[in-house]
Amino acid sequence: MSEVKKCNSLQEVRDEIDLLDAKLVELISQRSHLIRQAASFKDSVDEVKADDRIEDIMQRVRQLAIEKNINPNMMSELFTIMINDMVETEISEFRNSGTF
Repeated sequence: MSEVKKCNSLQEVRDEIDLLDAKLVELISQRSHLIRQAASFKDSVDEVKADDRIEDIMQRVRQLAIEKNINPNMMSELFTIMINDMVETEISEFRNSGTF
């Protein structure tokens, strides 16, 4: 990951934050679309929920947060919200596919 830009004004900081926010939304959108695809490879709602996979993700993002010197608890909360919503979406995709 690249270094954070050194800004020379509050407006420049805000502009950079706006660019990052747009990138975050795009990345989350891509993740969501991949989650929808994943439903087609699973055989049950329990497999969709994938508690072991979620635990692995949470441990990984907490470690990444520590390495990047940001609050791992905040990162856990963000990912918990995102994952819970995406699991529900994946369950809907799975049920709508008629494969259960």
